[in-house]
Amino acid sequence: MQMSRGFLRGRVPALVVGALMGATALTAAAPAFMPQPAYAFAAPQGGYVDLVAKVAPAVVYIEVTKAAAPADFNSESMPQGFPFDQFMQRFGMPMPGQPGMPGTPFGGAPEMHGVGTGFIISADGQIVTNAHVVDGADSVMVTLADGRKVEGKVLGADPATDIALIKVEAGKDLPTVAFGDSTQLKVGQDVVAIGNPFGLGNSVTSGIVSALGRDINSGPFDNYIQTDAAINKGNSGGPLFNADGEVVGINTAIFSPSGGSVGIGFAVPSETAKSVVADLGNGGTVERGWLGVQIQPVTEDIAAALGFDKAKGVLIADVNADTPAAKAGLTRGDIVLSVNGTEINDPRELTRMIATDAPGTEVKLGLLRAGKPVDTVVTLGTRPEQPA
Repeated sequence: MQMSRGFLRGRVPALVVGALMGATALTAAAPAFMPQPAYAFAAPQGGYVDLVAKVAPAVVYIEVTKAAAPADFNSESMPQGFPFDQFMQRFGMPMPGQPGMPGTPFGGAPEMHGVGTGFIISADGQIVTNAHVVDGADSVMVTLADGRKVEGKVLGADPATDIALIKVEAGKDLPTVAFGDSTQLKVGQDVVAIGNPFGLGNSVTSGIVSALGRDINSGPFDNYIQTDAAINKGNSGGPLFNADGEVVGINTAIFSPSGGSVGIGFAVPSETAKSVVADLGNGGTVERGWLGVQIQPVTEDIAAALGFDKAKGVLIADVNADTPAAKAGLTRGDIVLSVNGTEINDPRELTRMIATDAPGTEVKLGLLRAGKPVDTVVTLGTRPEQPA
């Protein structure tokens, strides 16, 4: 299927993190051919067969369409001598965007198409995928593991974490998978990704957890699992499983100079996804806690002046008026060291921890104020909507 850019920023592709670095391949001169002894390798026994058989029925494939605005392209708007100029003058043939030719040279309104992946989390048909897969879609068609195609309805989407929830009416209970605990993941642990790369259909790849807590500058709540399990265009929204068949991540992004997998993929951890999905299923929106402060990292110089052995905590650069922080007495120059007893090391951690709690929640902040430790309780407000 020929995919259209623009609308398909991740519906076919998993979101591609810009790789602007050039790469130079260094190769040694090829040695003369030397015959090698033949070795017999036994096929691995078991592998991921049982795991895939257990979870694959709950993985679905998503096709989206969106009507595109007719192109503003006609003989009057184009310079003299443009391609087909003489042809149009001779035959008076309208071009796309003109009356009589509303979409393509073959007629019909233009459409953009894309595909992605999702997974079923409830027997009544709730499906998790990426927000960018369904963003702006006029129609969502879900293909189930048994081959049936069912129209999907977007219940809600959260661009800040790139998570969306779809609902289908399949007429019977559907197979499901459950979220696992991504906080228990370790670097080097086996993981399996299932998805729809390049629109080919059900495909399974395996790898390990390469890193945890990755920030790829895609949003304020970046906390990605990095994996070398192959993730390609069309895998967006698909599940990342641990060895127990639990969903520990949602495959969302790749780092690639070409758009294909180079072994650096990123998944939204289930720790983040579970709360977002619960909110989307309960009203279609996500409300996040908010302090109302401007923050910056504690530099090495500031840490040294404070007597810290390393830079930690978050410096409050300013407190906005009439906000939860102002009402709780937070002041400029305070350093936040902990939230509810959990140590804070950088602004990203503070932002994510506060946003994880619901508005109205009371949180205990451990502060350093004028060199002295202070504990303050803040009742969180509602985080204003911000661009993703």
